[in-house]
Amino acid sequence: MRLNELKDIAGANTARTRLGRGIGSGTGKTAGRGVKGQKSRSGVAIKGFEGGQMPLHMRMPKRGFNNPFAKKFNAVRLDRIQDAIDAGRLDAKGVIDAAALVGAKVIRRAKDGVRLVNGSAEFKAKKVTFNVAHVSAGALKAVEDNGGKVDIIVVKKFAVTKYVPSDA
Repeated sequence: MRLNELKDIAGANTARTRLGRGIGSGTGKTAGRGVKGQKSRSGVAIKGFEGGQMPLHMRMPKRGFNNPFAKKFNAVRLDRIQDAIDAGRLDAKGVIDAAALVGAKVIRRAKDGVRLVNGSAEFKAKKVTFNVAHVSAGALKAVEDNGGKVDIIVVKKFAVTKYVPSDA
């Protein structure tokens, strides 16, 4: 067997059937679509229609709930922030918040806030201050071990305010 002797199995590739080419062709006139009506025309939109009977997707029990007020956060790993600091895109001396992360192209767009999570790599930046909406326990420990600080900001519907504990 050589490369120039390779060929498909007989019947593997069949020619496209040309429809509507005269009655004698066997697929002429109605081109295999039957006769009149919506299904014989293009743009049919009755896939789930069951002749007036309640469709199956409406007969099934419904579960769950989509909360329209749920916040969508940008989850950012500490190793991505470390890479941006090492590349010079982020200033470790300034405050790192959603606007700074967008400017450094760590996140594409700011959603309702930033959620800081611990990555697999070690976070080495010293004395970094974060303004984020949420921080995981591992990320908080990694930042504080290097002398950094994490300020949690409360995200409201249209405004962002800084969280102040009640005992202060």
